[in-house]
Amino acid sequence: MATSSSSACKDGKPMMRQGDTGDWIGTFLGHKGAVWGATLNTDATKAATAAADFTAKVWDAVSGDEVLSLAHKHIVKTVTFTQVSVTSEYRSARRYIICFFWGGDVVSQYSSYFPQDSNCLLTGGNDKLLRIYDLSNPEAAPQEIAGHSSAIKKALWCNNDKQILSAADDKTIRLWDRSSIEEVKTLTFDTSVSSMEYVADGEILVITYGRTVAFYNALSLDLIKTVEAPAPINSASLHPEKDFFVAGGEDFKLYKFDYSTKEELESYKGHFGPVHCVRFSPDGELYASGSEDGTLRLWQTAVGKTYGLWKCVLPEDLGAENAEQLYTTTPEI
Repeated sequence: MATSSSSACKDGKPMMRQGDTGDWIGTFLGHKGAVWGATLNTDATKAATAAADFTAKVWDAVSGDEVLSLAHKHIVKTVTFTQVSVTSEYRSARRYIICFFWGGDVVSQYSSYFPQDSNCLLTGGNDKLLRIYDLSNPEAAPQEIAGHSSAIKKALWCNNDKQILSAADDKTIRLWDRSSIEEVKTLTFDTSVSSMEYVADGEILVITYGRTVAFYNALSLDLIKTVEAPAPINSASLHPEKDFFVAGGEDFKLYKFDYSTKEELESYKGHFGPVHCVRFSPDGELYASGSEDGTLRLWQTAVGKTYGLWKCVLPEDLGAENAEQLYTTTPEI
């Protein structure tokens, strides 16, 4: 089961990395400004990036070549390809993670192999507009959706690409109908939303703002539940089985909560700066966290299980010499 990852940094050079080990694969060259957002399409053959150079770019994720550059009128902060329906095959498919650095921050997003191309690209940014580009006809003008009064931070496809979710600095999340380009519903908050995750299996929207992790029905935007964390939270991710979720924020910690009872199961440190993003892999075996400390860290969901970089070796299976090495050497990733 192969995995890959992609990363970018303030020097505008996105990278492709192995998703379960973090090993470097290649670098995308072409941006002339900091990269704010990045994503992979469903079969991980294409990558897209959003940057401060007023462009969104589409890349061949296999060769690393730039396929398309889409000019905007301001900084682009979010990009996402149209997706496909998530089935049980999604979790057992090849896993990919795309991550990017900006200003020392590291953000990560998992994607999964599914054999269908992505025909449209959704973008958003500081000009307050959502744009839908038809990648099969890149010369055509994009559809534009207006409504937000401040910079758009995140935009996502949902409901089998029939609807769009967007979060902006105007302290709102808006649900849009793709066919009519009309606003369906708006959620308003007391503070700006810091992250938004769409879980297609179950149509759940996970958002964070302040110390709150909130779960909504993605189709109706009806509230399901909220959970209060000990510190301001920047990002949260729900496990594919929906039995627990992880969150990270300003106190450098990662938290794990029971989804049903809202109980805090554990908390732990590893980063040396605020955590800005956490995401589970599609199979739920690990999750990635990105921090202001400039690192992306991979965490095993079930500690002690052989997976990726982790190898479970029982003491009785080791000789004395190997056992001594195991317990005195700190593994490096």
